Amino acid sequence: MRTALILLMMLAIAAIPGALLPQRNLSQQNVDQYLSERPTLGKVFDAVQLFDVFSSWWFTAIYALLFISLIGCLTPRSFELLRQLKTQPPAAPSRFTRLPHNANVTTDLAPDEVEKVIRGNLKGWRVRYSDGDGRVKGAKEFSAERGYLREIGNIVFHFGMLALLIAMALGKFFYYEGMVIQIPGRDAPAFCNTTPAAFDSFRAGLRVDGTELSPFCVRVDNFEADYLPNGQANMFSADIRHNDEVEASDPSTWDTHHLKVNDPLRINGDRVYLQGHGYAPTFTVTWPNGETRTDTYQWAPTDQMTFLSSGVMRFDPPAGMYPNFDDRVENGIAIQGLFAPTAAFQGELLSSSFPAMNDPAVAVDVYVGDTGLETGRMPGVFSLDQSLIEEGALNREARVNLAPGESTTLPNGVEVRFDGAKEFANLQVSHDPAQIYVGISAVVMMAGLILSISVRRRRFWARITTDDDGRTVLTLGGLARTDRAGWGKEFDRMRQSILDSLGKTTKEGA
Repeated sequence: MRTALILLMMLAIAAIPGALLPQRNLSQQNVDQYLSERPTLGKVFDAVQLFDVFSSWWFTAIYALLFISLIGCLTPRSFELLRQLKTQPPAAPSRFTRLPHNANVTTDLAPDEVEKVIRGNLKGWRVRYSDGDGRVKGAKEFSAERGYLREIGNIVFHFGMLALLIAMALGKFFYYEGMVIQIPGRDAPAFCNTTPAAFDSFRAGLRVDGTELSPFCVRVDNFEADYLPNGQANMFSADIRHNDEVEASDPSTWDTHHLKVNDPLRINGDRVYLQGHGYAPTFTVTWPNGETRTDTYQWAPTDQMTFLSSGVMRFDPPAGMYPNFDDRVENGIAIQGLFAPTAAFQGELLSSSFPAMNDPAVAVDVYVGDTGLETGRMPGVFSLDQSLIEEGALNREARVNLAPGESTTLPNGVEVRFDGAKEFANLQVSHDPAQIYVGISAVVMMAGLILSISVRRRRFWARITTDDDGRTVLTLGGLARTDRAGWGKEFDRMRQSILDSLGKTTKEGA
């Protein structure tokens, strides 16, 4: 048990970096930001897997050793408990005055009648009876014990904890979890849980290859966010439609659901959570020949209080304008900058004063050249490849602040217009077949814990003898592992119950 406690403490200490440092399984973007801000320290932390704490080899080693230690601890304790259950309670001590709780009673009742009273008050106890062959010759002695449920509860609690850890570990082999961003709208495309490629980010256990995902489709019709006057988020919710099949069908016939934070939709064994939200600006690019392209794409919030967001959008020129591949690459359009849902300017610098979209605006740099769409040089969806800018393959042609409906015209005649923005909903799909076993294990743990802290392990002895005057003498004694368990009050209640049963001829004394 000492080893198990040390390992449990080590496991708790090992989990601290997972709470203090960004973790890759939660936010790769935060990890990248930490590495860029602290390159030297970040490399050291990365080398020892402090950004992947809960999947690191050393964390796995600690809880694997904890499994082994718990099994090694619980197995002998279980056999010891079975041995104790088969063993009679210990014989009465020679002198009850040494016990923390004792009493001496004299009565005119016969020893056999006193014996019946004692037996009646020991119902529910494990009793050992000695008729003259105990510690005191010729005396009737009762040794009673109860409270084994305390040890049973303690063992059940630890086995429940062991089962919980095993269920969680096995669940990691068969779970999957994906994040997908949905821009609300009745004309917006639906998300279908059919392949990992449908997600914006996806991670799964070792036994999941992505070919047997639970099939269903979800479409977000609208999204609402409520804020307090200080800008703090009050509630997020979304009206969605869902269908537990992936065959082509009219979304207007799908089931509706009002999705809220921490209140997931459960469908086909999966859980769909509303994880968060953000904004997706809309830009229209018009080329000199009159052809246009409009796109709406999510930008990442850089300030969670005001939802000032950053991102990038890329547009390929019309194929007919530049049949030559190299010309098409050199005339791509890239827009990178900031979006503010409620614009606040400090001179020409854009910031946001409130997270709701009350007065949207963007501050953007517009580039012409190799955007990475044609050549595949795209480091991320929220930033441009800086090496393209440094090499001169991507050149900045404009830096402007735009309100909805405003535009800027580049030297090559291309017009870039900011059309506004839409809110997007961030959905998380989670599948964990072990959750039912985790829940059962947690219930078993709580039941065992309640037993172990509410049941008291105690012993009670009674000895019936006669004095020189021929009167019956009853000596009582009680012992518990600790008086704080409340045994003193229970002993007094038993003593009083026995006195009441013996009647008025009874006298209590030292």
